[in-house]
Amino acid sequence: MLTPERAVSIALEDNPSFAQIKARSDAMAAIPSQEGSLPDPTLSLGALWLPIASGLSLNKDDFTMTEVGISQAIPFPGKLALREKAATFEAEAAVNTVEEARLMLARDVNIRWWQLVSVHRSLLIIADTEQLLKQLVEITNIQYRVGKGLQQDVLSALLEQAKLTKEKAQHIGLHRAEIARLNALLNRPADSAIQLPEAVDTQLPDIQSDTVLQEQVEQSRPLLAERKNAIDAAQSRLELAKKDYYPDFTLGTAYAFRQNTPSGQSRSDLASVQLSMTLPIYTDRKQAKAVDQRQSELLKERYALDDAKRSIQTEISASLAIYRGNREQFELLKNSILPLAQQNVTVSLTAYQVGKTNFQSVILAKNAWFDYQKQYWQTLAEAHQALAQLAAAVGKEAL
Repeated sequence: MLTPERAVSIALEDNPSFAQIKARSDAMAAIPSQEGSLPDPTLSLGALWLPIASGLSLNKDDFTMTEVGISQAIPFPGKLALREKAATFEAEAAVNTVEEARLMLARDVNIRWWQLVSVHRSLLIIADTEQLLKQLVEITNIQYRVGKGLQQDVLSALLEQAKLTKEKAQHIGLHRAEIARLNALLNRPADSAIQLPEAVDTQLPDIQSDTVLQEQVEQSRPLLAERKNAIDAAQSRLELAKKDYYPDFTLGTAYAFRQNTPSGQSRSDLASVQLSMTLPIYTDRKQAKAVDQRQSELLKERYALDDAKRSIQTEISASLAIYRGNREQFELLKNSILPLAQQNVTVSLTAYQVGKTNFQSVILAKNAWFDYQKQYWQTLAEAHQALAQLAAAVGKEAL
């Protein structure tokens, strides 16, 4: 039995797109410590000042020596910390991206589940209507044989049967398509059977005001947290670009071994220490341009945050309006229109059998009852779909 809650649980566990986003977040989490670490030191080995005329002898010349050295590149103080800081913000943004994807996946599953329910219920309504039309065909035949009805009534009933068969074929196609769409979100084969619960909750809850929901967004919507992390990362990248005006250093030390002279006289070993630095002399073409680039990137992220806020505000207002409109329509259908339509079918059919109304009145009553039943489930589904969109916009799996 696939409830919407069960469907969401399966999707969060098995959906490959969501798994991909989680894997990317895990990968991003491993970056900050790498960015904050010093480069690997360099080990050097060498033989210096070998005399060519003496056959590259190691002991004939006082300047000949073998050397082992080690050096370490050291970025200007503060650069490593800024790199790690920027990577940390980007990793946190990736975590928020996972949470945002979780909300969007839950929303999409709920939307597809309710759409499938709507189409499935339409098929059940068509099956009930087929029985009614079968009864109408029998009644019109009886009325025609006893001289109380017209042949036109028999043909009209048969025409309604044919029209319903056509609509049934359309709905079977829609039903299969919706199953395929939902199965895709659940990472199942497209034609996997889905068993829906027989009883569906038809209660539509009251929702808080637009203002209250808008206030909750700042703390609950992962997309906004992601945008803020992106701004912080861009700010750190800008500060790092400004640090590139300063030189980086390389500190090294070496120890040189000298062999004794051919006569056996001892030679002392040598040691050396070296400090080198980069010279940022092309600042107008490199560092200044890098700062301009990072400033533009920071501005872009700030605009992205503002755009996200406006989009969320619009989405909340629109989804809430759609939900409330569908909720009102559903209550009207449930409590007034549908009972009256069903009663109208019964009364019209009884009146036709006793010759007090024509068959077209029965057909009109039947069609109205059929349409209102479909509207009942379609409106319920659309209300729940709007509710799913609203919950995701606020930053929650459910309201």
